[in-house]
Amino acid sequence: MQIRKFGMTSSILAIFVALAALILVTPAQAGKSKRVIELESQAKVSLDKLYAANGKARHLRTKAKAVLTFPSVMKIGFLGGIQTGTGVLTDMKGRTLGYYNTTAGSFGYQAGIKGFHYSLFLMNDKAIDRLTAAGGLQLGMGPSLVVVKAGKTMGFTTTTLDKDIYAFIYDVKGIFGGVGIEGTKITKISAPSD
Repeated sequence: MQIRKFGMTSSILAIFVALAALILVTPAQAGKSKRVIELESQAKVSLDKLYAANGKARHLRTKAKAVLTFPSVMKIGFLGGIQTGTGVLTDMKGRTLGYYNTTAGSFGYQAGIKGFHYSLFLMNDKAIDRLTAAGGLQLGMGPSLVVVKAGKTMGFTTTTLDKDIYAFIYDVKGIFGGVGIEGTKITKISAPSD
């Protein structure tokens, strides 16, 4: 009798665990690849880290139409350089609107490797339309861009927020002479697969 009772308890527990697993897979994640779920999670953590550390970003969050976050951009160089990463465009409710690549190249004497994050706050429809256009967006060409520096005091009010895109570069690690995003090409990609 005791063995039988243990068997029923195990069966009920197994059913409960299976149901819990089904409930935990949210409808938003259903059908997404592991790579997409990981990228979206990294982008959210990266953006939360920016909000926690930077009052300017927190203020822009209340005014922006969308945010494009690149949670891991790598810059590698020796005589020439390249930087690349994959990001997530979200609306201000956190819903994913698309996936993007960022790439830039440079020539001249340089050496090193550096990783960093960056987020673009898209303030109006013009900036979003330019980003989602067939050719993508080249930073510094088209919509007006302001790179917000962490150490520089910059007051934001509803009357001074007149640029299309505000960019934050943060969590920089590695050895390289500098990090910049001017001239970076951003293009829409399909959802990354495993």
